[in-house]
Formats: sequence, C-alpha cells, structure tokens
Amino acid sequence: MLVITIRFTVRPEWTDRWPALVAEFTSATRAEDGNAWFRWSRDVDDPTVFYLMEGHRESGVEEHLRSPLIPKIQREWPRALVDTPVVIRTTVPGEGWEPLDLLPVPARSTTD
Repeated sequence: MLVITIRFTVRPEWTDRWPALVAEFTSATRAEDGNAWFRWSRDVDDPTVFYLMEGHRESGVEEHLRSPLIPKIQREWPRALVDTPVVIRTTVPGEGWEPLDLLPVPARSTTD
C-alpha cells in the first residue's frame, strides 16, 4: 500500500476557503477503486497548515496519478499556498489501518 502525507501551508486569507478549493479533487480521489483513504486535517498549532493523508492500494496508484484533475489542481491550488507543499511517501505492507497495540481500549459494557 502506498501511504502519503502532504503538508500544505495555506495563505491566511485562504484558510477558510481551502476545503472548498480541494473538494472536487477530494471527492474524485475517494471514488477511485484503489483509494483506501483520503483525509484532510488541520494543524491545531497553526491554522494555516493542512495535512492530506492518503492511502492507495497498489492496484490504484496508476489510476490516481492519471487523474484528469491533476492539471486543474496544478493551476488552481498554488494561488492559495505560501510555498511548495512537502511530502512523505512510502510503501507499507498490509491493506489499511491496524489497531495500535500500545494503546488498547477495553470493551465497555452497556452500563458505562
């Protein structure tokens, strides 16, 4: 599985509009057959920083890279950014999320 995390620093005047700007590409990517997840989050310490976390099954990587929306985001997204986004990209075994053994949560009864 290909796992990618991208950090975007957005211009302050774009922070509230960023989710709308990325919505079309987000929806299209989530609909791809090989997509395992495609999630945005916002930095709690710096509201101008957004993180994109992606997971793609090996069978879906090429489809994602051939998205017809790539040229569109290359034209539109930079106007909202402070600088070039940075990325961590790696391939991991497995097909998705696994429980964090370090922090098990005991089952709760219905009376809790």
